Amino acid sequence: MDRLWSPWRLDYITGPKDKSACVFCRHAEEARANPDNPDSLVLATYDHAYVVLNRYPYNNGHLMVVPYRHTSTLTELSTDELHELMRLVQRAEQALRDAYPPEGINVGINLGKAAGAGIEEHLHIHLVPRWSGDTNFMTVVSETRVLAEELPATARRLRPVFERLGRP
Repeated sequence: MDRLWSPWRLDYITGPKDKSACVFCRHAEEARANPDNPDSLVLATYDHAYVVLNRYPYNNGHLMVVPYRHTSTLTELSTDELHELMRLVQRAEQALRDAYPPEGINVGINLGKAAGAGIEEHLHIHLVPRWSGDTNFMTVVSETRVLAEELPATARRLRPVFERLGRP
């Protein structure tokens, strides 16, 4: 039998779950308080939104663009928030293309639990780099994800690309 090790998941499985605070609001507060923290999953901060790595990614480079404002719908965003959010999706696409050269990128928003939102109370947009022949079948067949790079290495790869790309 083959074994795939993902030791970083043990904290998620066995650790305490803080239901009192939104994880996306917590990321935003931490990024604003300590923007140079090399251990942060936040890759870039802007006026109305930020870019963060997914702690439990579907693929290497899986990141999210998140508005600072705690809202669950696009309709609640102001025009400025919505424009920056989409400009950051563009910036994130470019960063992934520069850092990973994927053959494709899934971009998605899940609005509500029935639509697949894992954290339905705070809107976020996923960007998942994809390659022909990647291991997407593993999730379906054996409830397993194969990741070739640890999150700190992903952050070190992407953070300078966002810095180079600058503000949208």
